[in-house]
Order: sequence, then C-alpha cells, then structure tokens
Amino acid sequence: MSEFERLAPYIQDYIYQNKWTELRDIQVSACRVIFDSDDNLLLSSGTASGKTEAAFLPVLTELYNKPSSSVGVLYISPLKALINDQFKRLDYLLLESGLPVTKWHGDASLSEKNRLIKNPKGILQITPESLESLMIHKRGACINLFKDLRFVIIDEVHYFMRDGRGIQVLCLLERLQKLTGNIPRRIGLSATLGDISVAEKWLNSGTGRKCASPVSDEGKRRIRLFVERFLKTNEEADGRTVDNGSAEHYEYLYHMTLDKKTIIFTNSREETEFVMANLRQIALKNKTPDVYRVHHGNISAVLREQAEDEMKYSEEKLVTGATVTLELGIDIGSLDQVVQIGSPATVSSFAQRLGRCGRRGQIPQLLFTFTDDVHATASDTLGPINWSFIRTIAIIELYTKLRWIEPLSPDRYPYFLLYHQTMSHLLSVGESTAQKLARDILGLESFSHIPQEDYRRLLRHLLEIEHIQETENGGLIIGRKGERVVNNYRFLAVFKVPEYYLVKDENSAIGTVDKLYPVETRFALAGRTWETVEVNEKAKTIFVKLVPGISTVDWDVDFSAELHTVLVRKMRSILESDEAFAYLSESCRERLGEIRFLARNSGILNNLITKLSETKYAIFPWVGTRQLYTLHFLLLKFGLKSRILWRTSIYLEVDFRTGSDAVALLADAFEKIMDIDNPEEIPLPDKIQIDNKYNEYIPLPLLKKQFIYDFLDLEGLKKILKEDFLRGGVF
Repeated sequence: MSEFERLAPYIQDYIYQNKWTELRDIQVSACRVIFDSDDNLLLSSGTASGKTEAAFLPVLTELYNKPSSSVGVLYISPLKALINDQFKRLDYLLLESGLPVTKWHGDASLSEKNRLIKNPKGILQITPESLESLMIHKRGACINLFKDLRFVIIDEVHYFMRDGRGIQVLCLLERLQKLTGNIPRRIGLSATLGDISVAEKWLNSGTGRKCASPVSDEGKRRIRLFVERFLKTNEEADGRTVDNGSAEHYEYLYHMTLDKKTIIFTNSREETEFVMANLRQIALKNKTPDVYRVHHGNISAVLREQAEDEMKYSEEKLVTGATVTLELGIDIGSLDQVVQIGSPATVSSFAQRLGRCGRRGQIPQLLFTFTDDVHATASDTLGPINWSFIRTIAIIELYTKLRWIEPLSPDRYPYFLLYHQTMSHLLSVGESTAQKLARDILGLESFSHIPQEDYRRLLRHLLEIEHIQETENGGLIIGRKGERVVNNYRFLAVFKVPEYYLVKDENSAIGTVDKLYPVETRFALAGRTWETVEVNEKAKTIFVKLVPGISTVDWDVDFSAELHTVLVRKMRSILESDEAFAYLSESCRERLGEIRFLARNSGILNNLITKLSETKYAIFPWVGTRQLYTLHFLLLKFGLKSRILWRTSIYLEVDFRTGSDAVALLADAFEKIMDIDNPEEIPLPDKIQIDNKYNEYIPLPLLKKQFIYDFLDLEGLKKILKEDFLRGGVF
C-alpha cells in the first residue's frame, strides 16, 4: 500500500481536488515515520517545500483513525503573525477533518479559548509566552486539555534553538508531560539547520524518544545572484554635504525593483526606513506609483499585517523593506526577487532570505548591493579592506556550493531561564519545598548540566533579595519583590523588550520608537516622515502628523552578529585565492583584487602577528567571534591589552611602547596559552556577562560562569592555534 493510500479518505479527496500529481519526497518520508514508528520527526528543507503538509497529512490521518479525547495537536510558533498565517492554505483540509483549530495568543478570542477549555479537542496554535501563561494560570485545565495530546509540532526550530525561547519551550513541554503523565511525539519544522544531530537532540529533550530526520531529494536549484557596489563620494553642494554614492545607490535600487515584487532586506530598522523613504521620493519625482511598504518589529501589527496581505493579494508589484521579520515563513506569495543591502549577519540568515524567493517553480533571484566607504577603521594598512564585502562572498560560497549553515549549540548554563522557570513553577503550584523544587526544576533536561550547588546558591540569593520567601512550615513561595516581577505581563517573555513609545497619528497607531522625540522633531517610521505635535510622557505616547520629505530615526543598534570560525576561514581562503566569482559586478571584481593585494602584501594571511606601525600590531588567528574574544581576555593574563575593533572584527590590535620586542612578547604569551586547561583561569572584568533578561536577579559568579562556558571557547581556540600556527612557528 502506498503512502497516499494510507492517508485518511478526506485527505485523499483534498489531494485530488487540488490536482496534486504526487506527494513530494519529504511528505512520503514523513508519512513513513509517523505511520511506522514511534519516533519524533525533524523535517528540514527549504521554504515552500511542503513541510507543513508533510507534518499534517499523516498526523491528521492518525487522529482520524484513532481520535484523541483531548487536544490532539499542539502547534508552537515563535510569532503570532505566523500562527495567523500558517493554516490559511490548509483551511479546507482542516474543515474536512472535523477538528477545530484554536488560536491561543494575546489577540485571540476569549470565547474561543473558553470553548476549548470546556470541550478540549482538535488543534491548538500557541506561542511560548501564551503556553507559559496557560501553565501558570490554568494548571488544572491543562490536565484536561492535554491528557491525550498526541503530537507537538514546533515550527521554525532553528529560530527557537538560537536563544532562550527555545529552552523555555522545552521546559514547558517537559513540565506539561510531568503534569499529564503523557509524552506526545514531537515534530520539528525548519528551513535552515546546520548540524542536524544537534537539532535532533534538542527536539528529543525530555521525551526519551529517538528522532528520525529523513533527507528529501530536492535536487539542485538554479540561483540567480548578482553583487553590485557603490562608492561613497561626499561633495559640497549648496552649503551641505551630499553623498553622491548613496544617491546613485538609491537610483539603482529604484530601477532594479521597478515593476518587480521585491523584499529589500537590510540589517537595521533605521536603514530600512531610510532606504524606503528614498525610494518613495524617487518614485514621487518620476511620477510612478507608491508601491513601497515597510515591515519590521516596530511597525504596528495592523500595518505589518496590511503589508503582508497586500504583498500576497495585491496585483501591484509591491516593494517591501524588511529586517528579520520577513525571514520566517509568513506566506506573502511568490516574489520576483530579494535584495540584500550590505552583508547578511550569518549564512543562516542568507539562506532564510534566499528562501523567500523562488517559490512556485521560480528561479530564486537575489541582488546584493553595498556602499563602499573606504576609510581607515584601524590603521592605514588595513583600513581600506572592506571586511563586510569579503564576508558577503564567503557567505554566498558556503551556502550555494557547500550548503553549510552555522551549527546551533544550546546553552549549558542558562541561569536566567533557571530563574524564570523557578518563578513560573512556584507561581503555578503556589508553594514547594526547596528539595521538591530542585527535583522539579533541575530534573528538566535543559538544566541537566547545572549542579545542585549552583541552584542552592541561586535560591539563597532569591531569598536575600525577597523574590522568594520561606513559609512557617518551611516551604517556598513567591516573595514580596518577586510578585512585582511575576505579576507583570512581560514576565511571560524570556527575551528583553526595550522601553518603547507608542507613535499615533490622530487615533491610529503607527508603531513604536525607543526614544522620546520632542515637539516639532521629525523622524521616520513605517516608511513615512512624521513630526511630533504632542508628547504624553506618562502614557509613553507620541502624537504625530504626516509631513513631506526624508528623515531618519536613530534607534539603538539592532545589528549584531557572531561569526563562526568556518565563515572566517572561508574569508581567508577567498583572499588567498584568485577565483573570479561570476556573480560579482566589474566594480566588485576590481575591489576584490585591490583587497587581495592589500591582504597578501600586509602578511596577515600567513602570519599570526603582523606589524602595522612602529607600535601597533595585528593578531590574525582567523577564528570565530567566540574564540577571538577568548584570546582577547587571555592576553590580559600576560599583561597584553588588545582591542576588538568592532563586533564582527576578525582580528585584534595590540599597542606596544617603542622599543618593546612585541613579537617575542606575543610569541611567549601564545606558548603559555597552550598550557592553560581551566577556562576559569581566564581573567574577566567583574561584571562580565551574556546579556540576558533577569540577569539582575542572578548572582554575579553564576553569570561569569555562564559567560566562560557558554560564550568563550578555550579548547576551540587552542585547537586552531596548535593546528594552524604554533606547529609551524608562523609569526
């Protein structure tokens, strides 16, 4: 019997009516795992490859053959927008299933939620924050809701794995299992995963199951890529400085996106606003339609959803500027192209953005543009090297030729999540003994590396700062100051939410900004320019009016990236090679030639230590961000102060007094580094920590320990130094 014949009759009818000629490889593989095993399932394939259908066709069949006596499927998504969008194309199929689909998030209907509690069945769509709230405030109802839960589908697994929300999801699912005594199967969906085995382990956490990860044969896809460069040239005109390079860049973008449905990705909200404002001004000058939209996290939900609907249904060829908000799988229909301004943050981000185009049989088309501001960022020797440009080429090469994506590694010591889950659990159960609390919380697999002594230290600290308190009978409950934290609606989220000011035009919300703009100040938001007419500081609201012209808004920087050693090594290999990349414009090829010449003649490609001036030296270990920071702190141990010039820098700078034997001092330090085995010997500033929510409630020694073991990488650094430099004595 074929996999198609094993599907429920109404699903077979659905496939016939939609004129599918066959099931895709990924759908056949998913059916086999769900029907013929008790394993968890991880589906990793490109955007629009049929992953959602691959999960639901066999799952709905299982529920058809053996109905659940409670909610049968729990679907967890990182975004409310994704929940609202994800099931639209399955509406008819789900209608025929007879299973209700209930959305459970902040904007969902209260009557629908109450209906589900009274009659738990079907499919529940939820965000981690709403699941947290459900576990806290409706603990008793959860038993009835999920007593016969069969499947948990986690969408955008890669998105969850990269930060604390993923640990939150795993903790909640494991707490739910202990509450109901039921261990449902898990299905993970992702378009971009590096190390599949790490993702399998993550998905299996706390289930005791194996995980199947069928590999689908998607075949090789053709991709159209082009990289263009614009040189910043500042000139004085009418008493003001004009950047002709940027003006030329915007004109180019205007013509390249004219009559093409496009997403323009940038690396910051500020840049998105400025680019789209300039394109709109050019369109106004040329009397062409205003097809420009903006989509990022500070735009109001109404305007974001409006942009999504317009992109999907409008007959106009809309051009939408976006940051990471459109990387995920919200259905916006087929695109003609994607434009990336500047270098993507990571290979994973590039893969996500590339996946937005090329749907429905199209060849993916991706245009890169960047403005080249040649200036001395560190020294005259290395200043003219545009590292972002080289990183762009490395990212393209790693993904298109090797299909390499950064591996994700969950934190071993997530103390901020330990605090959050402790407080959440206490809020849910009301009271617990310290011993039982330790069993319940440290028993969660996500905290399996945390020793009991660390947890005792945390609990003692929480007692001291009155976040928890002891009862007369020796139990633990939420304390006076802890109540202020857990009773705030923001407690549900484990990520930092900056203080924002609501921007309103008359009675409609435009979005939010992170600074208070005084009356008569002009700023950009949602692709338009606004002028402040009134400020209500108490209500954190800025009232504005629409005005003509172009303005900017100086949000706090939201572009940060962590470079992997594989990516940095690829950058070096590009500088070492003579390969001409067909997707580079003539201007880009010339620029690459200049940079290669500079790199080769400076000695940075072959020497660990390179002299830049009489007192300044560069250290090029060609390692990732974590290893570079490790080296930076280790050099302090031997009295050598180095500088990391910017977040994505790939080298260190060290200054010496005139007359110092710099090479000998550095060589000696590197030899001593190889003898260090304990990472806790690395000298660190007193308050060093990974920037996480709730850090203010964690003892500083624990935060320092987390920084050492979850960010720094002593062993990785030593391995690379030994293999690549010290063995050959390359200085």
